[in-house]
Amino acid sequence: MGVLFAILMLGMVASAQVTATDAAPKPTETKQSASEPVNLSADPLTMPKGKSTVIGGIISGVDPIADRLTLKVFGGKPMKILFDERTQVYRDGAKSSLRDLRTNDRASVETMSDGDTVFARSIHMLSRSPEGECHGQILSYDPGASVLTVREPLSPQAIKLVVPAGTAIVRQGQTASRSGAAGVSDLRKGTLISATFESDNKGQGVAHHIAILASPGDELSFSGSVTFLDLHSNQFVVADAQNDQSYKIVFDPASLPAAHDLHEGVNVRVTAEFDGSHYIARAITLK
Repeated sequence: MGVLFAILMLGMVASAQVTATDAAPKPTETKQSASEPVNLSADPLTMPKGKSTVIGGIISGVDPIADRLTLKVFGGKPMKILFDERTQVYRDGAKSSLRDLRTNDRASVETMSDGDTVFARSIHMLSRSPEGECHGQILSYDPGASVLTVREPLSPQAIKLVVPAGTAIVRQGQTASRSGAAGVSDLRKGTLISATFESDNKGQGVAHHIAILASPGDELSFSGSVTFLDLHSNQFVVADAQNDQSYKIVFDPASLPAAHDLHEGVNVRVTAEFDGSHYIARAITLK
């Protein structure tokens, strides 16, 4: 989702701006006079770095003083999200402003992690039910109620999604080569997934597409540069050049002789098994 880096001027800022006077400031003055115009030529603030996630829900509160809104996430619990002049706001696709944020509005929010907080990169307020997406790990699946519980890194609470009959469930990435069609039997605890969903008239998240990324027992391959190495905990991180993602790998140096030659910056190819919690190296080849 493209985002233009532009500064949004709020009405209260515009009303406070005063035309500069012709009088020269005193030599002893070091601070900008209140009558000087705001400098709009400065570079806009940069966005926080990190992976973005789209979250759908209902705005249950807006705090313009703290620059924060509360979003009741579909399938989850209320979530605090920060915003500022970098946040782009739209209503039904038309450009809007932060002043247009109102409680009880349905919204689709593109969020990014900013340290320990969650920041709104863009907010799309919608007249119809918004869509959302989550990337996380399955905590449980209740086949009787058709309810999937997912732990999402950006959400403080687990997200619950209804999985109705006919929901598209596919394997994606390296798991796509496995034979046989994917189904609800693949919704096992520990499985990494990506899901898109929308809300029903009760505010419950309803999944309409689930991608299986990795299941416990899957063997995966990573190829890239070692960006971090901890010989005390026998872990290293590979930045995979194929998908621009980083993976933490656990290894046993006693069973993998090549592990003794690991160092930051070296290129490696790693075959690892996902056990539901960690990627465990089964083979390491230095390139």
